[in-house]
Amino acid sequence: MHGGHERRRSSGGGHESSDDEGFEVEVDELINDSRSSSRQYWWKRRFSSKRSEAGINATSTAAGNGIISRSSESDSLFDRVVIHPDNRWYVVWTHFILLWAVYSSFFTPLEFGFFRGLPENLFLLDSFGQIAFLIDIIVRFFVAYRDFHSHRIVYDRHLIALRYLKSRFLVDLLGCLPWDVIYKAAGREEAVRYLLWIRLSRARRVTEFFEKLEKDIRINYLFTRIAKLFVVELYSTHTAACIFYYLATTLPPAQEGYTWIGSLKMGDYSYSHFREIDLWKRYITSLYFAVVTMATVGYGEIHAVNIREMIFIMFYVSFDMILGAYLLGNIAALIVKGSKTEKFRDKMTDLIKYMNRHSIDRSISKEIKNHLRLQYDRSYTEAAVLQDIPASIRSKISQKLYEPYIKQVHLFKGCSTGFIKQIATRIHEEFFLPAEVIIEQGDVVDHLYIVCHGELEKLGRGEDDDNDELQERLQTYSSFGEVSFLCNTPQTYAVRVLQLCRVLRLDRQSFRELLEIYFLDGRLILDNLVEGKDWNTRNKLLESDITLYIGKHEMELVMKVNCAAYDGDFYRVKRLIGAGVDPNKVDYAGRSPLHVAASKGHEDITRFLIERGGDVKMSDKFGNTPLLEAIKGGHDQVASLLVNAGASLTIEDAGDFLCAAVARRSLDLVKRVLANDMNPNAKNYDQRSPLHVAASEGLYPMAELLLEAGASVLSKDRWGKTPVDEARIGGNKKLMILLESARASQLSDFSDGSQVLN
Repeated sequence: MHGGHERRRSSGGGHESSDDEGFEVEVDELINDSRSSSRQYWWKRRFSSKRSEAGINATSTAAGNGIISRSSESDSLFDRVVIHPDNRWYVVWTHFILLWAVYSSFFTPLEFGFFRGLPENLFLLDSFGQIAFLIDIIVRFFVAYRDFHSHRIVYDRHLIALRYLKSRFLVDLLGCLPWDVIYKAAGREEAVRYLLWIRLSRARRVTEFFEKLEKDIRINYLFTRIAKLFVVELYSTHTAACIFYYLATTLPPAQEGYTWIGSLKMGDYSYSHFREIDLWKRYITSLYFAVVTMATVGYGEIHAVNIREMIFIMFYVSFDMILGAYLLGNIAALIVKGSKTEKFRDKMTDLIKYMNRHSIDRSISKEIKNHLRLQYDRSYTEAAVLQDIPASIRSKISQKLYEPYIKQVHLFKGCSTGFIKQIATRIHEEFFLPAEVIIEQGDVVDHLYIVCHGELEKLGRGEDDDNDELQERLQTYSSFGEVSFLCNTPQTYAVRVLQLCRVLRLDRQSFRELLEIYFLDGRLILDNLVEGKDWNTRNKLLESDITLYIGKHEMELVMKVNCAAYDGDFYRVKRLIGAGVDPNKVDYAGRSPLHVAASKGHEDITRFLIERGGDVKMSDKFGNTPLLEAIKGGHDQVASLLVNAGASLTIEDAGDFLCAAVARRSLDLVKRVLANDMNPNAKNYDQRSPLHVAASEGLYPMAELLLEAGASVLSKDRWGKTPVDEARIGGNKKLMILLESARASQLSDFSDGSQVLN
């Protein structure tokens, strides 16, 4: 399995939550923070950075108990104690506080509506509850928390306190104040009683409890949802019942007949002087009024009497319609099994069955569960929202979101804008949890990763191949896996996540498709790869592998241009050269595109290559120049272009070349090379001139051509023979006459001092 798809957790990778308790990874906050960090106030940026440092420098954990103790000896025991959020005793405490939160959430409306001053027994009970909440406030200053930027547990006491003070501390503290005592001390001022509603903030603990239950696959989802809906309905009617009764008590006893309960008569029983009726009976009557009003949308046997009651019932009935729609919608969702949470639970159940059936290791199972929960949370991100958007619009959005990150990566330094935009449309966004290993050392990866947010570390084996040593920390705008990705070599280091990180992933196939078009950018990337690495002795072999890959890549480009030149595909040659291919790069035989175009006689391609700087004097491994290729092919127009561009016919071992051409009876080739100032008296390894070969073979037209070009009949080979001697041996009388005549003429010229013979 490729390293890009493996999700392995290294040992000692931090504190882990309970297997089946859900957690919320604040992906939205992570993304928003990374995009709006430049607009934050300075103190927010500092606070965020300190939280990150606290997560990285997390302190040691006492074995098994979840109580954290920092190693600083200067701190007191009070300052050094921090409670892990998964500590079993703290979990018990949270459940204890949950019970008091349920009590407080239901008793607060009851106290507001039915009591103006608590009796002694209820006062003692309420006081005990407020003391429990005060203790919880103190405990919260010692409880570590999971930072939503890095997803690491933060143990720094100062950051814990600052976070709590900025969030719920004030509301929690106000909720613990003895409002009943304050109300009596203030002369029973009615406005003081309204401050009791601050305690309803404790209902948040109940909602958080239900959220955890919904994600807990050990508990039936249908039961959890129905229980939650029932509690919502019950609490709404309970609160409304308390307010109904409170409205009736706002009128003096003399006017209680102008209230809904004071004027109420059910059968033979009258509610006149209702303040003297038993508390339980009054509450049940109020609750009945509230339930009937909600269920019948205001039509029942109890009705509003005064204006205040009418106004409140109008708002209450409007709220009931919304609440009813909410309840019916949730019930419908349960029937059709379409909710996001239920799909998550079904998938989690299937995964657990699969892992149990195959006896998968507990650490791997936990990692799979965490990733599934992470996918559940990140379904709210832009990537999931844009799934149904047309591809063209998604491409524009991807370029807007990811292009700034890609431009800052050293690997893509200097690349064209078009290439960067195309990469932005082909990358995929992924999230990884702390302590996960994204790439293992020794893997051959087929993905390139770019860090958008978070922090990772590169780990490599030491000299003893036993211990991992830290090589580098990776942060925003860093890339990793590029060497293995580009060179198809084993990964030389592992990459482990330190903070919850957001990375961009580019697969190899998409990258290669882009290189088919953006050749110059591919070369720049390879140059940046070598430039951006601090090579040491252990990496010399790796550098040679990269060099080999660069050479292979360049050879592929040259072969593409040469093939296009061979086929006469002028537009493909033009596009390839325009994309950055060097026209003077050669293939395995040392042939440049100009060699190939000249040999095939493609005049337009030859002219284009000359204009783009093609070297007209370059020789291949066999000593052939573009001009010689054109001459060999009989392409006079191409040869003329090359000559006008400064080419000259230079042939290594010209004597061998001419003698071989004469022996092959290539009269046209000999004529063309002689026309391009080739020396007709050049000799081969036997000191034989082309005229020697023509005479020995009896080639009269060839001998005539050579003589016209200035070939000497007086030249001798290694055996002392002249062309005339070769003609005599061959017995060609016509050729003998031609050579004898030329010999007499050359001797006459020699005697006149007009020619110097070898």
